[in-house]
Amino acid sequence: MIRVVLPFHLRSLARVDGEVRLSVDGPVTHRALLDALEARYPMLRGTIRDHGTLRRRPFIRFFACRRDLSHEPPDTPLPEAVVRGAEPYLVVGAIAGG
Repeated sequence: MIRVVLPFHLRSLARVDGEVRLSVDGPVTHRALLDALEARYPMLRGTIRDHGTLRRRPFIRFFACRRDLSHEPPDTPLPEAVVRGAEPYLVVGAIAGG
């Protein structure tokens, strides 16, 4: 099972506490993981990725294994530690302002 940690506002929207655990069929890529997340929690569609382009929304970042994976192509395989469930996949809401 893949462990996904969502920011508070998305956990509230999805009505979940703590991390989400997902099973992904086939190669575990950013796209496959986000597809599985949105299939299980349809209320999250459009919050993490744009509805039309499926690109990451501004101010949303992805981290795993102490690395920023936000700019990786969608079909890049996720780190093995994430696939095994040893490390979580973090969806982080970035903050801007000044």
